[in-house]
Amino acid sequence: MLIASFILLFAVLTAAIFTLGAAINAPASVIASRVQGLLGHRFHVHEKLGVQERVEQVIEPLSRLIPKSPEEVSATRALLIQAGYREDRHFSMYMALRILLAALGLAVVVFTGIVVRNPLASLAFPVLGYMLPRFLLKRMISRRQQEIKLALPDALDLAVVCVESGLALDQSINRVASELVTVHPALSEEFSLVNLEMRAGKPRSEALRNLALRTGVDDVRALVAVLVQTDRFGTSVAAALRVHSDSLRTERRQRAEEQAAKTTIKMVPVLVFFIFPAIFIAILGPAVIQGIRVLGPAVHR
Repeated sequence: MLIASFILLFAVLTAAIFTLGAAINAPASVIASRVQGLLGHRFHVHEKLGVQERVEQVIEPLSRLIPKSPEEVSATRALLIQAGYREDRHFSMYMALRILLAALGLAVVVFTGIVVRNPLASLAFPVLGYMLPRFLLKRMISRRQQEIKLALPDALDLAVVCVESGLALDQSINRVASELVTVHPALSEEFSLVNLEMRAGKPRSEALRNLALRTGVDDVRALVAVLVQTDRFGTSVAAALRVHSDSLRTERRQRAEEQAAKTTIKMVPVLVFFIFPAIFIAILGPAVIQGIRVLGPAVHR
């Protein structure tokens, strides 16, 4: 119990110091103006900030509590970009969420008394809280990549129509992005970013390679390789897009057939453990009961 009291006291003091520091550093905080006034500094109160700005001001110092290497920051930002979160505040919110969930797990361990009964097992809750956001981020990335993979053949068919009607590749990408904004918003957003990068002055090949890095989808990498080679050798863009679209559509059909073929294997455990026992009971149950009624008196004699 003494160890739990020390841990609780440490957590309360840490939270109090962090709250005071965040309140002092907040530009529009009344506490900050009073503290700065007591210290003899002039403090100008700016316009009142909204709820989102205040949350970001509190989250920003919280996300810096754990030191991170540049490689870890780059890898985390790449994962967030693949999930569709590109702003700097998203990285701060992600790291702050990991720290808050770890602190919540520590609080659960302390208040439930697990730290006294099993100190080693009590580490599981903070570690689980710290790793949970990364697990959810990976799930979001997988879902978004699946959406892009399913939407790519339709986008290529539309791009073939645009190119064959006389539009350039840049204009075709812009047209596809505007047409797919409702049906396939993830792919439309990525194509819009490609168009913005090309309008900002980046070469087409670099903008397309950035598209492959942002999505992390193998089909998009193959499409980028085809478009870059077509642009380099001067071959027909429409023919390359048509061939690649046909191959993607065939691959999507084969993938669906593969999933359908796996259905029978996935049904075996359900049949063996849930359906067959019920069928056996329904079929053999009356016969067993009748046998017990007939053979029971003979056995007792």
